[in-house]
Formats: sequence, structure tokens, C-alpha cells
Amino acid sequence: MRRLAFLLTCATLAIPATAQQRPNAAPADGPTRSFTGADLFGLSIAADPQISPDGRTIVYVRRTGDIMSDRMQSSLWLIDVASGKQSPFATSGSSPRWSPDGTRIAYVAADGDRTQLFVRWISTGASARVTSLPGDPNSLAWSPDGTRLAYIATIAGEPTKLGKAPAKPEGAKWAEPLEVIDRITYRNDGPGYRKPGYDHLFVVAADGGASQQLTFGNFDDGGPLSWSADGRTILFSAIRGPDAERQVMNSEVIAADAATGTMRTLTSRDGPDGGARFSADGSKVAWIGFDDRRRAYTNAELYVGNRDAAAPRSLTASLDRSIEDAQWAADGRTLYASYDDKGQRKIARIGMDGRQTIVADNLAGGGLDRPYTGGDFSVSRGGTIAYTGGDASAPADVWVTSGGKARRLTQLNQVLTASKALAPVRKVAVTAPDGRPIDAWLATPPGWQPGTRVPLILEIHGGPHSAYGPSFATDVQLYAAGGYAVLWTNPRGSTSYGAEFANLIDKNYPSQDYDDLMAAVDATIAEGVADPNNLFVTGGSGGGVLTAWIVGKTNRFKAAATQKPVINWISESLTMDNTLFTSRYWFSKLPWEDPMGYWNRSPLSLVGNVKTPTLVVVGSQDYRTPVSESEQYYAALQIAGVPTALVKLPGASHGGFTSRPSQSAAKASAILAWFDRYRGAAAPAAN
Repeated sequence: MRRLAFLLTCATLAIPATAQQRPNAAPADGPTRSFTGADLFGLSIAADPQISPDGRTIVYVRRTGDIMSDRMQSSLWLIDVASGKQSPFATSGSSPRWSPDGTRIAYVAADGDRTQLFVRWISTGASARVTSLPGDPNSLAWSPDGTRLAYIATIAGEPTKLGKAPAKPEGAKWAEPLEVIDRITYRNDGPGYRKPGYDHLFVVAADGGASQQLTFGNFDDGGPLSWSADGRTILFSAIRGPDAERQVMNSEVIAADAATGTMRTLTSRDGPDGGARFSADGSKVAWIGFDDRRRAYTNAELYVGNRDAAAPRSLTASLDRSIEDAQWAADGRTLYASYDDKGQRKIARIGMDGRQTIVADNLAGGGLDRPYTGGDFSVSRGGTIAYTGGDASAPADVWVTSGGKARRLTQLNQVLTASKALAPVRKVAVTAPDGRPIDAWLATPPGWQPGTRVPLILEIHGGPHSAYGPSFATDVQLYAAGGYAVLWTNPRGSTSYGAEFANLIDKNYPSQDYDDLMAAVDATIAEGVADPNNLFVTGGSGGGVLTAWIVGKTNRFKAAATQKPVINWISESLTMDNTLFTSRYWFSKLPWEDPMGYWNRSPLSLVGNVKTPTLVVVGSQDYRTPVSESEQYYAALQIAGVPTALVKLPGASHGGFTSRPSQSAAKASAILAWFDRYRGAAAPAAN
């Protein structure tokens, strides 16, 4: 298949014959050098690499496309660090964690229709299931002596009832009983409508037996979990208290007695605190958090306090970057922390004086479809770091670094990528109208010759407080294989450039980020790459917002595809899964207090200006930017007489928009078909 041409609901998109002439094309019955939708099933990506305490072995999660189930399947693999030799560990599983002595690995795997906690002995290869609960375990953590495991699991509750139906005769077929909703956050993107119940902390013996529930109540407790050196205390984070449901970002670090469950709240500020970890000797606690000033963006800082988190001090206040994860070194005087810096995730060694030394700068991972920043890491007792890393040439692999030398241990996609003509990626220099430098990257079609102009797709990231970087992305490769150059940028509002840059759009989004994006397009035209008569634009979530905003501001693009957008901030703020968030952090007043403030920043307010043919794409189970947002825009465009079509991905959530390979490929194919419909003749070659 030249492109995997699944046509999605509500849109049948004809592809002009001229548009199907792609570089590196081959006969339909032979192999092709072009990257196609079918290739998504052949990709693998590494995640969650966990290095053994002695630094000799890594266990990691390998996610691989399965064409029969149309899902990314997770298996576990071992790597010998010295030789790089791999061996299979489990055909399915996730969240592997080494025991403190390195003799066992705990992991989560499916058992029937639920996942359970398993332990495998490395020397014998024997595995034992150690839990049998209805809730799926997560956030695994070994006790220091290796005798117990702590984890988080869901405990089902009773649904709220109002009145009761009449008695049902035996054998009668009645409607389902009423569903009564009384929680503020009553649905979540991905899981869907919340079932009665809450997440709580458990402890189980590492060789099996009955689990002990340590926390209770109508609160959700979360990981990561961390044991004290004496095995008496477990750290977790949660929003608890009488007003917990009305708190959005006010979690605290909590210490639970590992025997009795008695709890002590260790932090108390207004703002999120979490990710807490004891130092190896148990004398200190490190955690991540910030003071919540109700701004759209705030850097998460790395804090250290004594064993009760008292006398806290920030180690990264001067860094001006947001900490993603932090882990103690064995000496208890150093931490390793990851953060995004100018579109690239890095790991730094941070001392108690706050001094930082970069030890890895090419982390990658998380997703496949778009070039978001990401990456996981773990640290051995000797300071060897295992992490997921890479560049734009392939999905994330497992890397290791020690003594300042980084080494790639896997090449999971070597055979596939060697057989394909992939789009090269390079950085583009962009200056915004106000003089600010803007990072941007450009992929050109395979075989592109300098001096020739090609159609350009502007791909806009979501968030808006997130970042793209120079990493592998299937959407980029599919668009480039279709003959388009692809441009992606980090306009103001993006993370990894400091709090001031991110907050340039605080209570003012969209705004000048539009100017940054236009400057990036102009830069590619000035370079002689982009055809100014064949410009296209797309993006998802926050990128969908900006796509719809752009076509309301300018007619320079031949066609657009807005994916899972917010179109009307009033309706979004009242129907998204976290209904307290938008009005608290992105606006100064509630919707009914300042309706025009919401309306003036809604792309729907500009629909009367739109002339650009605009495709609307959304997952049918999206609860973050609900389907109603996309349907509003589609209806408005139809009423206004603007060429449009509505594409729905059945069963897809906001976060799982491209989690199934067939839908990811089909979505990209639908967007290409829409752009091909409006693609004009090539511009003259650049001088």
C-alpha cells in the first residue's frame, strides 16, 4: 500500500491522480522505499528502562505494533549492559522493578481480563503471581529488605442512588438502571465515565499472600511510592481533606506507616507536591512541586527537606526549567533529574548546593505520531544511567551512560528504517516579529533537491504548554512521503524555554503565538524550500486551537486540518473532563462573569472570516476537548459555506487519539487526502 487508506466516518476523500505520484514510488505488487501507513505496524519503541542495582543488566518495556490486534503490545526484555546482548523476559508486561538485591523483578501483566502483580526470580526464571485483586496495580515499589511490595490499586465503591425503580418481574427485560452522577470530576479522558471507587495504597509480601490496604476514604492516592530505609514508612501523594474534590493542583506529600496505615501530611502549601523519594539512608526527602499562583504555566522545582520534608529548599529555583523526574544517587548527596531544555529532554546531576552537570542530552520516547519531547531513566547504585534516547531517524532506543560516555544498546528499528527512504530533519532559524528567537525544525521529502520548492505542512503542537523537538514522528514521515515538507515549531507558550516564555500567553491564548508560527512559515519560504502557493496547516489539541485560529486570521493556507480542537472556551470549560481547570488557570473570571473574554479568544468567533477548506478531526471518546467542540466547528463551517468534512476516530480518546496503528495511519491518510484535494501546481524553483 502506498498509504494505508482507511477512510474514517463522515468523510470520503477523493485523491486526485496527480497527487498520488510520490517520490520513491514502486509498483503496487512490489516493495516500496516510501514510508507508508502499513509501516506503523512494524515499529517498536523502548520505554521504562530499569537498570539493576549492580548496573549490569537492564529490563525495559518494548512496545511493538501488532497488526492482528491493531494495538501496540508491550513485552519485557533484558539487556546485558557490557555486551548489549538482549534476551526476552516476558511476552507481555509493564512496570518492571528490580528487587534491592537484584535477584528478582516485579512487574505487571495481564491475567484474564485484569492485570496483576507478578515476581520473577532471575536465577530460575520462575514467576509467581502475588496479587489477585480486581483493581489494576501500578506504582510498584520494593521495601528495602526485599520482603514486601507497595502498590496503588482501585477499590470499587457503591454508586449513588436516588429513589428506586419498581420491582422487576422475573425474566423481564428492562432498561439499565439510572446512573446518578454527583462528583465534580465525573469522567476522565481515556478511562471514560468514572466508576464508583478510589485509588489506594496497598502492601503485599513479595512471595505472595493477602494484600494489606493502608489508605482509605473518598480520595485518590497516587505514586510514585518510596520506602524509608528502615521499611517503616511509605511516601505517596494525594489531594485529601474535606474540600479535596474542588482542588485541581494541590496534592501533598504524605507519609503512611507501612504497618498501620497511619498518615502524616508532610507538605502544606497551595500547589502540587509529589514524586517524593527518600534518600538511601532515609535522612532526606526529595520531591517536585511549586507554589500555585493560578498562572497558565509554572516551573515544577526540585525540593529537598529532612526525613519529614521539613526545612524544604529548592535546588532548581535558578534553573528556570520544569523538572519531570528526580531520583537519588546512592550517596544521598546527589540527585539525578530530567527536564526539557529548548525542545530536548536532558538528565542533570544536581548537588545539594544546586549545582548541575548534564549527563545525558538526547532523551526521547513516549509517543510515535508527533515529535514531542519525552524519555525515561533509572540509576544504578554505582551511578550508571539507563535511559530512552534517540533522534529523528528512529523511535526511542535504550541507551546507557557512565563516566561521561553514552552508548546505544538497542537498534529496534534498524531493519525497517534501513529499508525506507526517510525524511531528513534539520533545524531552521526563526525570529519572531518582536525579535525573539523561535526554535523550529523542518523535514523535507526524501529525495528533495535543494533549490526546488515543495508544498509545506505547518504541524502545531498541543498543550499549549508542551514542546516539540528533533525526534522521530510517524505523522511527519507520512506527510513527507506524500511529497510535503513538514515544519514544526515551539512558539511562545511552549515549555523548555523558561517560565517567562511559557507565560507570554498567560490569560492571552491564542495571541502572539500566531505571529511566531507565521514567522516560521516565512523562514522556510525565504530558504527556498516552501512553495508559498501551497501552504497547509494542521495540529492537535492546542495545535487544533491554533489551526482554527489561523484560518480565521489569514487566507494564505490552501487547506487546513484542525484536530481535536477547542472551538468555544465557554462550552469547553463546562464539558471537559477536569471542569475546574480552564476557568481557574487560563482565564481570570468564570464563564458567566466574563462571557466576552471567553468568546474573544474562541476560534468560533472568527468563523465568519474563514475561507480556507478545513477538515475537522476528533476521537469519538474525547473528553478533554470534547467531540461537541469539533461538531460545533464543523456545523459553523457548513453554515458559512466553507468546504469541510468531519472525521471521527471511533473509540479514540484525546490522549489515545493515535494509540491504534490503523487509526493513526488512517488519520494521517485522511489529512493528506484533504490537502491533496487543494494542492496546486508546483511553484518555480527557488533561485
